[in-house]
Amino acid sequence: MRRVERWARDPGLTFRMLLVLVGLSFLYVIFVSALIWSGLDTVSVLVIAVLLALFQVFLSEPLALASVGARILKPGELPHLQEMVERVAALAGVPRVRVGIIETPLPNAFAMGKSMRSATVVVTRGLLELLDDEELEAVIAHEIAHVRNRDVLVMTIAGFFVIVAQLVFRFLLWGGGGRSDRDRRGGLALAFLVSLAVWLIGQLLLLALSRYREFVADRMAGILTGRPMALAAALLKIDGRIQRIPDRDLREVQEMAAFFILPPIRRASLASLFSTHPPVEERVRRLEALQRQLEGLA
Repeated sequence: MRRVERWARDPGLTFRMLLVLVGLSFLYVIFVSALIWSGLDTVSVLVIAVLLALFQVFLSEPLALASVGARILKPGELPHLQEMVERVAALAGVPRVRVGIIETPLPNAFAMGKSMRSATVVVTRGLLELLDDEELEAVIAHEIAHVRNRDVLVMTIAGFFVIVAQLVFRFLLWGGGGRSDRDRRGGLALAFLVSLAVWLIGQLLLLALSRYREFVADRMAGILTGRPMALAAALLKIDGRIQRIPDRDLREVQEMAAFFILPPIRRASLASLFSTHPPVEERVRRLEALQRQLEGLA
C-alpha cells in the first residue's frame, strides 16, 4: 500500500461539493421565505429551522447507524478488521476511525462522519464472508476515501436540506396560519410548489454529486492500495450477491442507499433508474484503466 499522492485528489469533486452546498442553501432560503409568506409565524419557522439543524448535527449519525442495525465494535472484537481499517486510515491521513458492523447477509459497506476525526466505517457480516483480504482492504480504502475527501459530510448536509423541505411542509399542514382561509390556501399552494421544487432540484444535485464521488473514491482507493483490480473484483462480487438477496433484506437498509459502496437495489427495478451510484460496469472499466496507468508508472 502507498500514501495518497497529491495527484490522487480531484478538483472536480471539490467544485461539485461547493456547488451542491451553495445551490441547496439558496433553495433552502427560498423555501423558508415561502413558508413565512404562506402564513406561518416567522419566529416559528426560524425555531424549527434551528432545531432541525441541531438535530442534524448531533443526532443524524447515531440515528442513521441505528436505522440499519449497525453497532460499533468493542476493542479486541474482530481484531483483523479493526487493524485493517486503522492501517488504511493511517495511510490516507485520517486520524481516527471507528469500526461498525451490521449483522446481515447483504454484502456492503459505508462511511459516515462530520470530520476526519470523528468518522465511522461500517461493514456487513455478508461482506466479511464474501471477500478475501485484498478485496476487503480495497472496499475499506474506498470508504476511507469518502472520509478523506469530506464528501460524506457534504452528502449528509445536502440530504438534510432536502429532508427539511418535507418535514417543515408537513408541520405547516398540521399547524395553522394567521391569515384568512383564502389567503392561507394560496400560501399553502405556494409552499407546496416551492417544496416540490426544492425536493426535485435537490435530488438532481445529490445525484450529480453522489455518482461523481463514487468514481473519485474508487480511484483514490486504487491508488492507496496499489491494486485497483481488487476493488473491481469486490464490486463485481457484491453486485452479484445483491441480485440474489431477498427483497426483505434489501429494504431493511435502503435508507442508507446513497452511502453504501453499492446501492441495495436490483438492476431491473425502477429504483435503479434513479440510482445514486454509477453502473458497476463503468466503475470496473475505470479501475482497469487505472491499473494500466499504475503499471506504466511502476
